[in-house]
Amino acid sequence: MKRLPEYPAEVREVLRRLNMSGHEAYVVGGCVRDMLRGMEPHDYDVASSAEPGEVKEIFSRLGTVDVGILHGTVGVKTESGSIVEVTAFRRDGTYSDFRRPDFVTFTKNIEDDLSRRDFTINSIAADIDGNTVDPFGGANDLKAHLIRCTGDAERRFSEDALRIMRALRFASILDFKIEERTKEAIHEKKELLLKIAPERVFSELKKMLCGRGVFRVLTEFSDVVCTVIPELSPSVGFEHKSKYHIYDVYTHTAKAIEASPPQRGVRLALLFHDSGKPYCFTEECGVRHFKGHPEASEKIAETALRRLRCDSKTLNEIGFLCKMHDMTIVPEEKSVRRLMSKYTFEQIEKLCAVREADSEAHSPEFRGRGEEAREILKIAERIQSEKQCVSRGDMEVNGRDVMEFGFSGAEVGRVLQILLDKVISGEAENERESLLGLIEKIREER
Repeated sequence: MKRLPEYPAEVREVLRRLNMSGHEAYVVGGCVRDMLRGMEPHDYDVASSAEPGEVKEIFSRLGTVDVGILHGTVGVKTESGSIVEVTAFRRDGTYSDFRRPDFVTFTKNIEDDLSRRDFTINSIAADIDGNTVDPFGGANDLKAHLIRCTGDAERRFSEDALRIMRALRFASILDFKIEERTKEAIHEKKELLLKIAPERVFSELKKMLCGRGVFRVLTEFSDVVCTVIPELSPSVGFEHKSKYHIYDVYTHTAKAIEASPPQRGVRLALLFHDSGKPYCFTEECGVRHFKGHPEASEKIAETALRRLRCDSKTLNEIGFLCKMHDMTIVPEEKSVRRLMSKYTFEQIEKLCAVREADSEAHSPEFRGRGEEAREILKIAERIQSEKQCVSRGDMEVNGRDVMEFGFSGAEVGRVLQILLDKVISGEAENERESLLGLIEKIREER
């Protein structure tokens, strides 16, 4: 057994009090996994032979919270103000909703409790002294960089189908491989994901997309991804038949995601950015063209993301990035200023990340747009740092100034836009006297 580093004081105190009351108590799950990997856990979960009523009695002075009492979980308040969750050792009953057990029964055996968990790397417990209990070889699987179901894989996924997405998420984030029997069960049971609340599936998908092993997971489990997002199915194996591409549409997508920074908005946009290609292609002399595919991709993304209960802010962001990813943008200050007059710097930054990653997934000789995207971002950063005028609010005149020249209503906005266009194009300086002179000229020409 391997000894782990010392736990935070409040966790040790919870373990100590449970032990002093005659109960077994262990830290379990993800915190043990992280410590074995040399990482500091975000939180600690405790499992104990004490049942919920006993836990509440033991910690009555500190105070407790019923955070999941039906499944045996009690939150213990600590002197530091944090909550440590203590769950009774348990066996799970049937899973009629493919997500949570209909009932649980308590047990006094830690191995019973560990045997119901999802993967071996999460089925390790450690006592107050850091001694591990590892009946399923989770520590060895960690060393081997392997995701393996605890016990029978088909049963684990039939109990809780969201474990399928969790397996892909762990494989991607940790850059681990998935053990063969577990992999087979994922492919066999993938349709059960349709019984899970879409927002839960989406939550796991977003995390999976940001992992180091995302390309391997996306390509090895394209059938699972397409079960969740059937709109992507036509992309799998769909050849570009173009000198600009060496991969089919789906593989190009996975390569672009891998090449991008691990930001959820950027990677979600790349997942959909070329999804419209199989729906709007034309072919001439053996060469395919994809006119209008950004707009088609935007619509596909909206349909899929709404079904996955995506929030409206993210939905709009992904739509913008899909629509704009293939648009011609000249890497010159005038052009970038015009872009910044319509979109925020954050939007442009993400757009450049999408365009650069998209370029990296093209044929090697046609990756020039990556350099172009970097230059556009460099120009945008300079414009922002110099606080150049890119919006009406940046101008040295405002609507009140325009009204003093006799303009009113919608005319005021039109005049301000004319002035802004001239400043952005370089035809006019953002200087008050100069702009007032332009307003006078516009009035004379009215």
